[in-house]
Amino acid sequence: MDVLLWGRFGAGERETWHAALARAWPAGRWLDLAEARSHPAAVRAAVVANPPPGSLQGFGQLGLIQSLWAGVDRLLADATLPPHVPLARMVDPAMNAAMAETALWAVLGLHRGYFRYERLQREQRWSPHPQRRADELVVAVLGTGQMGRAVLQQLQPLGYRLRGWSAHAATGLPAGVLASHGEAALDALLAEADIIINLLPLTPRTEGLFDAARLARLRPQAALVNLARGAHVVEADLLAALDTGRLHHAVLDVFRTEPLPPGHPFWAHPRVTVLPHAAAQTDPRSAAQVVAANLEALASGAPLAHLVDRARGY
Repeated sequence: MDVLLWGRFGAGERETWHAALARAWPAGRWLDLAEARSHPAAVRAAVVANPPPGSLQGFGQLGLIQSLWAGVDRLLADATLPPHVPLARMVDPAMNAAMAETALWAVLGLHRGYFRYERLQREQRWSPHPQRRADELVVAVLGTGQMGRAVLQQLQPLGYRLRGWSAHAATGLPAGVLASHGEAALDALLAEADIIINLLPLTPRTEGLFDAARLARLRPQAALVNLARGAHVVEADLLAALDTGRLHHAVLDVFRTEPLPPGHPFWAHPRVTVLPHAAAQTDPRSAAQVVAANLEALASGAPLAHLVDRARGY
């Protein structure tokens, strides 16, 4: 089977992916865009990393577009994306575990004041503050898909009062997690939560979710952990909420412009912790196995996994 491997890769990144994918599924002939365009009718699948718009036009026999990344918002923004071809997102157990580890680190840092102690160390100030118990804090996870469930499972043994929210009713959450869904439930949850972890997909409905109006609904001195997409946050409104003390702290892994530009207020803000979009990187070793399983399903006529509902955007 001819498979197109294409997208926006960093230096040497495509070669790394090509080697991992070829090992995982040696039955494929892995092509770059120029090679694939030389005989487009033979290309049955495209494995992509946010390819430039228009890259997937002209491949009339495509049976699968497999994303190497968990988010597919950039793919769906391409008006030329073949509408009839199944689109699968990356659901990698190793990535889920990595995201859960980052969320655990952020929650513990916020709960125990470790980010504050980091500032005090730079100021050479010895100032212990009262220690709260885990069961005194409400931690809300927005987005209860694969990653959200992994995060909740990681946090559950520590005793936090866990809440899970999604746009639609969710199943399979860990025992003890209070689940809710829908817009009205979101506003009620934000007023209750001490720490909000955003793992929602980016869709037209969730873009700009954390604007001034929604941030004003947060519990005073709450903290936001954004591990999803930068466009979920209106940055000027978040900075205003931090400056006024409405929001205690923000841990941000994603931004509207990446890399975060030099001089951006987030870099030096005392109540912001910046990560370079590193909360959960796709691991080619494990992700290649996920891709191989879907390619094998395509070749054998079996059901494809992790398909995107284009109407919902995830």
